[in-house]
Amino acid sequence: MILYPVVNMNCRERFIQSCHCEAVDRPPVWLMRQAGRALPEYRELRQRYSFLELVRTPELAAEATLQPIRRFGFDAAILFSDILVVPEALGQPYQFRDGGGIQMVHEVRSPEAIGRLQWQGFTERLQYVACALRLLKTELAGRHALIGFSGSPWTLANFMIEGGSAKPFTQALDWWQRDRAEVEHFLEQLAAAVTDYLAMQIEAGAEVVQIFDSLSGLLPEPLYEAASGRWIRQIVASLKGRVPVIVFCRGNHWRQHIHSGAQVLGLDWLAPLPEARHAVPAGIGIQGNLDPEVLLQAPELVAKEATRILTEMNGRPGFIFNLGHGLPPAASLENLEKLVATIKQFAWVS
Repeated sequence: MILYPVVNMNCRERFIQSCHCEAVDRPPVWLMRQAGRALPEYRELRQRYSFLELVRTPELAAEATLQPIRRFGFDAAILFSDILVVPEALGQPYQFRDGGGIQMVHEVRSPEAIGRLQWQGFTERLQYVACALRLLKTELAGRHALIGFSGSPWTLANFMIEGGSAKPFTQALDWWQRDRAEVEHFLEQLAAAVTDYLAMQIEAGAEVVQIFDSLSGLLPEPLYEAASGRWIRQIVASLKGRVPVIVFCRGNHWRQHIHSGAQVLGLDWLAPLPEARHAVPAGIGIQGNLDPEVLLQAPELVAKEATRILTEMNGRPGFIFNLGHGLPPAASLENLEKLVATIKQFAWVS
Protein backbone atom coordinates (compact mmCIF):
# COMPACT_ATOMS: atom_id res chain seq x y z
CA MET A 1 0.00 0.00 0.00
CA ILE A 2 1.07 3.52 -0.51
CA LEU A 3 -0.08 6.23 1.75
CA TYR A 4 1.55 9.58 2.20
CA PRO A 5 1.95 11.11 5.65
CA VAL A 6 0.14 14.35 6.33
CA VAL A 7 -0.14 16.50 9.43
CA ASN A 8 -1.64 14.58 12.37
CA MET A 9 -2.25 11.44 10.32
CA ASN A 10 0.27 8.68 9.70
CA CYS A 11 0.07 5.91 7.12
CA ARG A 12 -1.57 3.43 9.45
CA GLU A 13 -4.30 5.84 10.58
CA ARG A 14 -5.12 6.84 7.03
CA PHE A 15 -5.45 3.26 5.89
CA ILE A 16 -7.57 2.17 8.85
CA GLN A 17 -9.83 5.19 8.39
CA SER A 18 -10.31 4.32 4.75
CA CYS A 19 -11.31 0.75 5.65
CA HIS A 20 -14.06 2.29 7.78
CA CYS A 21 -15.05 4.68 4.96
CA GLU A 22 -13.95 7.81 6.74
CA ALA A 23 -12.87 10.75 4.60
CA VAL A 24 -9.11 11.17 4.07
CA ASP A 25 -7.28 13.79 2.05
CA ARG A 26 -5.63 11.22 -0.21
CA PRO A 27 -6.74 7.67 -1.02
CA PRO A 28 -4.69 4.95 0.64
CA VAL A 29 -2.84 2.92 -1.94
CA TRP A 30 -1.30 -0.48 -1.93
CA LEU A 31 0.07 -2.65 -4.68
CA MET A 32 -1.45 -5.93 -3.65
CA ARG A 33 0.31 -9.02 -2.51
CA GLN A 34 3.67 -9.64 -4.22
CA ALA A 35 4.47 -5.93 -4.33
CA GLY A 36 8.10 -6.60 -3.49
CA ARG A 37 8.98 -9.17 -6.11
CA ALA A 38 9.99 -6.57 -8.71
CA LEU A 39 12.56 -5.08 -6.33
CA PRO A 40 16.30 -5.74 -6.71
CA GLU A 41 16.63 -6.27 -2.95
CA TYR A 42 14.01 -9.01 -3.11
CA ARG A 43 15.75 -10.68 -6.05
CA GLU A 44 18.98 -10.61 -4.07
CA LEU A 45 17.17 -12.33 -1.21
CA ARG A 46 15.84 -14.97 -3.62
CA GLN A 47 19.35 -15.74 -4.81
CA ARG A 48 20.14 -16.94 -1.30
CA TYR A 49 16.84 -18.50 -0.25
CA SER A 50 14.02 -20.38 -1.95
CA PHE A 51 10.51 -18.92 -1.94
CA LEU A 52 9.38 -21.56 0.53
CA GLU A 53 12.30 -20.76 2.84
CA LEU A 54 11.24 -17.12 2.83
CA VAL A 55 7.66 -18.04 3.65
CA ARG A 56 8.52 -20.50 6.44
CA THR A 57 11.24 -18.48 8.18
CA PRO A 58 9.72 -15.64 10.24
CA GLU A 59 12.73 -13.34 10.03
CA LEU A 60 12.97 -13.75 6.25
CA ALA A 61 9.21 -13.34 5.76
CA ALA A 62 9.36 -10.14 7.79
CA GLU A 63 12.26 -8.83 5.74
CA ALA A 64 10.49 -9.55 2.43
CA THR A 65 7.37 -7.81 3.79
CA LEU A 66 9.27 -4.69 4.81
CA GLN A 67 11.26 -4.17 1.61
CA PRO A 68 8.45 -2.42 -0.33
CA ILE A 69 7.65 -0.32 2.75
CA ARG A 70 11.23 0.90 3.01
CA ARG A 71 11.47 1.75 -0.68
CA PHE A 72 8.05 3.28 -1.34
CA GLY A 73 6.57 4.14 2.07
CA PHE A 74 3.36 2.23 1.36
CA ASP A 75 0.44 2.72 3.70
CA ALA A 76 0.37 -0.82 4.97
CA ALA A 77 2.42 -3.97 4.95
CA ILE A 78 0.80 -7.16 3.73
CA LEU A 79 2.43 -10.28 5.12
CA PHE A 80 4.83 -12.08 2.79
CA SER A 81 3.30 -15.54 2.66
CA ASP A 82 1.27 -17.80 0.38
CA ILE A 83 -2.33 -19.01 0.40
CA LEU A 84 -1.08 -22.60 0.11
CA VAL A 85 0.39 -22.65 3.61
CA VAL A 86 -3.11 -23.74 4.70
CA PRO A 87 -3.18 -26.96 2.60
CA GLU A 88 0.42 -27.61 3.61
CA ALA A 89 -0.47 -27.38 7.29
CA LEU A 90 -3.36 -29.76 6.60
CA GLY A 91 -0.91 -32.35 5.26
CA GLN A 92 -0.70 -31.46 1.56
CA PRO A 93 2.78 -29.96 0.96
CA TYR A 94 3.56 -28.14 -2.28
CA GLN A 95 6.54 -27.22 -4.38
CA PHE A 96 7.21 -25.35 -7.59
CA ARG A 97 7.40 -27.28 -10.84
CA ASP A 98 10.53 -26.84 -12.94
CA GLY A 99 8.42 -25.57 -15.82
CA GLY A 100 6.41 -23.20 -13.60
CA GLY A 101 3.32 -23.59 -11.47
CA ILE A 102 2.56 -25.44 -8.24
CA GLN A 103 2.73 -29.19 -7.64
CA MET A 104 1.24 -30.75 -4.50
CA VAL A 105 2.27 -34.15 -3.18
CA HIS A 106 -1.18 -35.63 -3.83
CA GLU A 107 -4.71 -34.69 -4.85
CA VAL A 108 -7.77 -34.54 -2.61
CA ARG A 109 -10.49 -36.15 -4.71
CA SER A 110 -12.53 -38.35 -2.39
CA PRO A 111 -14.16 -38.26 1.05
CA GLU A 112 -11.42 -40.62 2.22
CA ALA A 113 -8.73 -38.16 1.10
CA ILE A 114 -10.53 -35.35 2.93
CA GLY A 115 -10.65 -37.50 6.06
CA ARG A 116 -6.90 -38.08 5.92
CA LEU A 117 -6.16 -34.36 6.13
CA GLN A 118 -4.79 -33.23 9.49
CA TRP A 119 -7.57 -30.93 10.63
CA GLN A 120 -6.79 -31.01 14.33
CA GLY A 121 -4.24 -28.48 15.56
CA PHE A 122 -3.34 -27.23 12.12
CA THR A 123 -2.86 -23.63 13.31
CA GLU A 124 -0.10 -24.88 15.59
CA ARG A 125 1.76 -25.90 12.44
CA LEU A 126 1.35 -22.33 11.16
CA GLN A 127 2.98 -20.62 14.12
CA TYR A 128 5.77 -19.39 11.85
CA VAL A 129 3.14 -17.08 10.32
CA ALA A 130 2.15 -15.76 13.74
CA CYS A 131 5.81 -15.26 14.62
CA ALA A 132 6.40 -13.25 11.40
CA LEU A 133 3.41 -11.04 12.20
CA ARG A 134 4.67 -10.36 15.71
CA LEU A 135 8.07 -9.39 14.33
CA LEU A 136 6.40 -7.06 11.83
CA LYS A 137 4.20 -5.51 14.47
CA THR A 138 7.33 -4.52 16.38
CA GLU A 139 9.17 -3.27 13.28
CA LEU A 140 6.26 -1.22 11.97
CA ALA A 141 5.82 0.38 15.41
CA GLY A 142 2.35 1.71 14.65
CA ARG A 143 3.47 3.69 11.58
CA HIS A 144 1.92 1.39 8.95
CA ALA A 145 -1.07 -0.93 9.11
CA LEU A 146 -0.37 -4.68 9.09
CA ILE A 147 -2.47 -6.94 6.86
CA GLY A 148 -2.87 -10.71 7.07
CA PHE A 149 -4.64 -12.88 4.52
CA SER A 150 -5.90 -16.27 3.43
CA GLY A 151 -7.30 -17.87 0.34
CA SER A 152 -11.03 -18.48 0.29
CA PRO A 153 -12.37 -22.02 0.80
CA TRP A 154 -13.31 -22.31 -2.87
CA THR A 155 -9.90 -21.14 -4.09
CA LEU A 156 -8.04 -23.43 -1.67
CA ALA A 157 -10.26 -26.36 -2.61
CA ASN A 158 -9.41 -25.93 -6.28
CA PHE A 159 -5.69 -26.22 -5.65
CA MET A 160 -6.16 -29.14 -3.28
CA ILE A 161 -8.49 -31.09 -5.55
CA GLU A 162 -6.44 -30.35 -8.65
CA GLY A 163 -3.21 -31.23 -6.84
CA GLY A 164 -1.56 -27.95 -7.78
CA SER A 165 -2.04 -25.20 -10.33
CA ALA A 166 -3.73 -25.99 -13.64
CA LYS A 167 -4.83 -24.32 -16.86
CA PRO A 168 -7.70 -24.58 -16.58
CA PHE A 169 -8.84 -25.69 -13.12
CA THR A 170 -11.61 -28.24 -13.73
CA GLN A 171 -11.60 -30.92 -11.04
CA ALA A 172 -13.40 -29.05 -8.25
CA LEU A 173 -16.31 -27.98 -10.43
CA ASP A 174 -16.54 -31.47 -11.94
CA TRP A 175 -16.72 -33.00 -8.47
CA TRP A 176 -19.32 -30.42 -7.43
CA GLN A 177 -21.51 -31.42 -10.34
CA ARG A 178 -21.10 -35.15 -9.55
CA ASP A 179 -21.65 -34.96 -5.79
CA ARG A 180 -22.36 -31.52 -4.41
CA ALA A 181 -22.77 -32.79 -0.82
CA GLU A 182 -19.21 -34.15 -0.70
CA VAL A 183 -17.69 -30.91 -1.90
CA GLU A 184 -19.90 -28.84 0.41
CA HIS A 185 -18.60 -30.88 3.36
CA PHE A 186 -15.03 -30.17 2.26
CA LEU A 187 -15.74 -26.44 1.85
CA GLU A 188 -17.38 -26.33 5.28
CA GLN A 189 -14.23 -27.77 6.86
CA LEU A 190 -12.03 -25.37 4.92
CA ALA A 191 -14.17 -22.43 6.04
CA ALA A 192 -13.62 -23.42 9.68
CA ALA A 193 -9.87 -23.76 9.04
CA VAL A 194 -9.63 -20.36 7.32
CA THR A 195 -11.55 -18.76 10.19
CA ASP A 196 -9.12 -20.21 12.72
CA TYR A 197 -6.15 -19.17 10.61
CA LEU A 198 -7.32 -15.56 10.25
CA ALA A 199 -8.18 -15.40 13.96
CA MET A 200 -4.63 -16.56 14.72
CA GLN A 201 -3.26 -13.77 12.51
CA ILE A 202 -5.40 -11.18 14.27
CA GLU A 203 -4.18 -12.38 17.66
CA ALA A 204 -0.60 -12.07 16.38
CA GLY A 205 -1.09 -8.43 15.36
CA ALA A 206 -2.84 -8.24 11.97
CA GLU A 207 -4.97 -5.09 11.94
CA VAL A 208 -6.80 -5.95 8.70
CA VAL A 209 -7.30 -9.33 7.03
CA GLN A 210 -8.03 -10.09 3.40
CA ILE A 211 -9.75 -13.10 1.86
CA PHE A 212 -8.56 -13.85 -1.66
CA ASP A 213 -11.24 -15.56 -3.74
CA SER A 214 -8.83 -15.56 -6.67
CA LEU A 215 -10.49 -18.47 -8.49
CA SER A 216 -14.05 -17.18 -8.14
CA GLY A 217 -14.09 -16.55 -11.89
CA LEU A 218 -14.33 -20.32 -12.43
CA LEU A 219 -17.87 -20.28 -11.12
CA PRO A 220 -20.87 -19.31 -13.24
CA GLU A 221 -23.10 -16.74 -11.56
CA PRO A 222 -25.84 -19.21 -10.48
CA LEU A 223 -23.32 -21.39 -8.60
CA TYR A 224 -21.22 -18.72 -6.94
CA GLU A 225 -23.27 -18.19 -3.81
CA ALA A 226 -23.49 -21.89 -2.94
CA ALA A 227 -19.90 -22.79 -3.81
CA SER A 228 -18.08 -19.74 -2.49
CA GLY A 229 -20.08 -16.73 -1.34
CA ARG A 230 -21.81 -18.42 1.59
CA TRP A 231 -18.52 -19.64 3.07
CA ILE A 232 -16.90 -16.22 2.86
CA ARG A 233 -19.93 -14.72 4.61
CA GLN A 234 -19.60 -17.35 7.32
CA ILE A 235 -15.91 -16.54 7.84
CA VAL A 236 -16.56 -12.80 8.03
CA ALA A 237 -19.36 -13.34 10.56
CA SER A 238 -17.18 -15.65 12.66
CA LEU A 239 -14.47 -12.99 12.97
CA LYS A 240 -17.10 -10.81 14.66
CA GLY A 241 -15.80 -7.46 13.49
CA ARG A 242 -12.51 -7.74 15.37
CA VAL A 243 -10.70 -6.07 12.46
CA PRO A 244 -11.77 -4.83 9.01
CA VAL A 245 -12.08 -7.60 6.42
CA ILE A 246 -11.33 -7.11 2.72
CA VAL A 247 -12.87 -9.59 0.27
CA PHE A 248 -11.26 -9.82 -3.15
CA CYS A 249 -12.86 -11.82 -5.95
CA ARG A 250 -12.53 -12.10 -9.69
CA GLY A 251 -15.16 -11.28 -12.27
CA ASN A 252 -18.53 -9.76 -11.45
CA HIS A 253 -19.06 -11.66 -8.19
CA TRP A 254 -18.16 -8.59 -6.09
CA ARG A 255 -21.83 -7.62 -6.13
CA GLN A 256 -22.68 -10.67 -4.03
CA HIS A 257 -20.30 -9.51 -1.31
CA ILE A 258 -22.02 -6.18 -0.76
CA HIS A 259 -24.01 -7.91 2.00
CA SER A 260 -21.24 -10.23 3.17
CA GLY A 261 -20.28 -8.11 6.15
CA ALA A 262 -16.91 -7.24 4.63
CA GLN A 263 -15.76 -3.67 5.24
CA VAL A 264 -13.96 -3.42 1.87
CA LEU A 265 -14.58 -5.06 -1.52
CA GLY A 266 -11.55 -5.74 -3.72
CA LEU A 267 -12.22 -5.60 -7.47
CA ASP A 268 -10.19 -6.94 -10.36
CA TRP A 269 -9.31 -4.80 -13.37
CA LEU A 270 -12.35 -5.94 -15.38
CA ALA A 271 -14.85 -4.52 -12.89
CA PRO A 272 -16.02 -1.00 -13.82
CA LEU A 273 -15.30 1.32 -10.92
CA PRO A 274 -18.03 3.88 -11.75
CA GLU A 275 -20.57 1.06 -11.61
CA ALA A 276 -19.18 -0.14 -8.28
CA ARG A 277 -19.17 3.40 -6.92
CA HIS A 278 -22.89 3.61 -7.63
CA ALA A 279 -23.78 0.08 -6.44
CA VAL A 280 -21.71 -0.25 -3.26
CA PRO A 281 -23.21 1.49 -0.21
CA ALA A 282 -21.27 4.40 1.24
CA GLY A 283 -20.35 2.44 4.37
CA ILE A 284 -18.35 -0.17 2.41
CA GLY A 285 -14.92 0.57 0.99
CA ILE A 286 -13.83 -0.18 -2.57
CA GLN A 287 -10.34 -1.38 -3.42
CA GLY A 288 -9.09 -1.44 -6.97
CA ASN A 289 -8.20 -1.86 -9.70
CA LEU A 290 -5.37 -0.95 -12.08
CA ASP A 291 -4.69 -3.63 -14.69
CA PRO A 292 -1.31 -5.09 -13.60
CA GLU A 293 -0.22 -5.38 -17.22
CA VAL A 294 -0.20 -1.58 -17.44
CA LEU A 295 2.94 -1.66 -15.29
CA LEU A 296 4.72 -3.37 -18.18
CA GLN A 297 3.97 -0.45 -20.51
CA ALA A 298 5.41 3.06 -20.83
CA PRO A 299 5.43 5.28 -17.70
CA GLU A 300 3.12 7.75 -19.45
CA LEU A 301 0.45 5.05 -19.77
CA VAL A 302 0.85 4.16 -16.08
CA ALA A 303 0.19 7.79 -15.16
CA LYS A 304 -2.76 8.02 -17.56
CA GLU A 305 -4.49 4.89 -16.26
CA ALA A 306 -3.85 5.74 -12.62
CA THR A 307 -5.27 9.24 -13.17
CA ARG A 308 -8.35 7.76 -14.84
CA ILE A 309 -9.04 5.56 -11.81
CA LEU A 310 -8.42 8.39 -9.35
CA THR A 311 -10.72 10.68 -11.34
CA GLU A 312 -13.51 8.07 -11.45
CA MET A 313 -13.31 7.58 -7.67
CA ASN A 314 -12.34 11.10 -6.61
CA GLY A 315 -13.78 11.99 -3.21
CA ARG A 316 -15.32 8.57 -2.59
CA PRO A 317 -14.73 7.78 1.12
CA GLY A 318 -13.30 4.32 1.61
CA PHE A 319 -11.56 4.09 -1.75
CA ILE A 320 -8.20 2.29 -1.68
CA PHE A 321 -6.09 2.42 -4.82
CA ASN A 322 -4.82 -1.03 -5.73
CA LEU A 323 -3.83 -3.27 -8.58
CA GLY A 324 -6.54 -5.53 -9.97
CA HIS A 325 -4.33 -8.53 -9.15
CA GLY A 326 -0.73 -9.32 -8.23
CA LEU A 327 2.28 -7.31 -9.37
CA PRO A 328 4.00 -8.65 -12.52
CA PRO A 329 7.61 -9.61 -11.68
CA ALA A 330 8.80 -7.75 -14.79
CA ALA A 331 7.27 -4.44 -13.69
CA SER A 332 9.97 -1.76 -13.71
CA LEU A 333 10.94 0.38 -10.76
CA GLU A 334 10.42 3.40 -13.01
CA ASN A 335 6.78 2.47 -13.47
CA LEU A 336 6.22 1.82 -9.77
CA GLU A 337 7.77 5.17 -8.95
CA LYS A 338 5.59 6.83 -11.60
CA LEU A 339 2.50 5.26 -10.07
CA VAL A 340 3.44 6.48 -6.59
CA ALA A 341 4.14 10.00 -7.85
CA THR A 342 0.86 10.15 -9.80
CA ILE A 343 -1.19 9.26 -6.75
CA LYS A 344 0.76 11.60 -4.51
CA GLN A 345 0.24 14.55 -6.85
CA PHE A 346 -3.44 13.94 -7.62
CA ALA A 347 -5.87 16.59 -6.39
CA TRP A 348 -8.05 14.35 -4.21
CA VAL A 349 -11.30 15.82 -2.88
CA SER A 350 -11.82 14.75 0.73
